[in-house]
This record gives sequence, structure tokens and C-alpha cells, in this order.
Amino acid sequence: MATPFFKKKDPAEKHREQGSGLAVEVKALDMDLEQAVDKEEFASIMSPASKANMDKKSLDLVFAVEQIIQSRQHTELNINELQDRLNHSNSHVDRLNRDTRNLNKVIEEREKNILELENKLVEKNLKVDQVMEDFRELQTEMSSETDELKNVIELERQKYSSLLQKHNEANADKNLKINDLEEKIGRLEVENTHLKQKYETMRQEKAYLANMISDFTSRMSLPLGQNQSKRIDGSDEH
Repeated sequence: MATPFFKKKDPAEKHREQGSGLAVEVKALDMDLEQAVDKEEFASIMSPASKANMDKKSLDLVFAVEQIIQSRQHTELNINELQDRLNHSNSHVDRLNRDTRNLNKVIEEREKNILELENKLVEKNLKVDQVMEDFRELQTEMSSETDELKNVIELERQKYSSLLQKHNEANADKNLKINDLEEKIGRLEVENTHLKQKYETMRQEKAYLANMISDFTSRMSLPLGQNQSKRIDGSDEH
């Protein structure tokens, strides 16, 4: 917080004191001259006719008085000028004092605002620190959970790799067995075809033999004459 301005002596008061001192000195000088010489006597003394009758010391004195009068007039002019300048300076100083007071009020308001902002900033910094601390704790916790998940994923990946290898081995074994079975089925089908052909041949031979035996048996069971007539009939048919 900015330190307040030190209260200094009003410059207008200094100018007023200086102007008052000059005015007092001029008034005192006027009173001395009025007491020393009457105006009418002074005018008669300062006339050219009076100067012609004066000796050197008197002339020197008159010259000194004239110098004093001129100096007094010049001083009065300077005093009037200084008084005008002083009045102007006083008004300027008064305006500066008003501006200074207003500026001090503005500065006080700004200091209050700055103090409030500083307090708010401190509170926000505390909140930010708390949020950062919470974030660090959360980040640590998430890092731990992430490491655990990575370990679990690695274990599952290893299990999957093992299962995949077993599956591939099982597929390869199954395919090998399927190929063996297909080869056996092919051989059995060929053998079955051969057996069917043999069976058909044997069935035909058996039927032929059965017919021959049946015919022979039937012929043997007939009387001799019928056999001869059948033989003749058979020869005629042929």
C-alpha cells in the first residue's frame, strides 16, 4: 500500500507572508518620509529655484532624497507587480492545492482498490495453490492406477498370446487329423467300391450257380421219359 503524502506548509501562505512583509516595509518608509518632511515643504525644496540657492551638501542631500523617491516609486511598481504575480500565484497555488486534495482522495480510493485487489489476489492464489495440490494428488493417483492397468493389460496380453498359440496349435492338430481322416475315408471309399464290385460279381456268380443247381435238381427229380421229352423240347426250342 502506498504511503500517504506528508502534509506540507501551504505555498500560498508563504507568498502571503512575503507580500505582507513588503507592504509593511513600504508603509513604514512612507511614514518616515511623511514625518521627516511636509509635502509642501518638500515640493518647494525640490523646485529648480530652491536648488540654485543650495550649497553642495544640500544638493547632495536633495539628490539622495530624489534617489530615495525614485527608488520608492520603483519599489512600489515592483511591489504592485509582485502583488499581481503573488495573487496569480496564490490562485494557481489554491488550484494546485484543490487538485492535490482531489488527487489525494483519488489516491486513497486507488489504494483501497489496490488493497482489495491484493486481498482478492491472495485468495485466488490460495485457491490456485489448493487446486494445484489437488491436481498433483489426482495425477499421482491416476499414475498409480495407470501403472496397475498397464500391468493388468500386460498379463491379459500374455494370456491372450498363450491362448492364441494354443488355438493355433489346436487348429493345426485338427487340420492334420482332418487330413488323415480324409485320406482314410478316401481309401475306405476305394476299398468299399472294390468290395461292392466283388460283391456284385460274387452275387451274380452265386445267382448263376443257384440257377444251375436248381435246374439240375429239377431235372434230376423228373422221370427219365419226361427228361428226354424236355430235352427234345428244349432242343426244338433251340
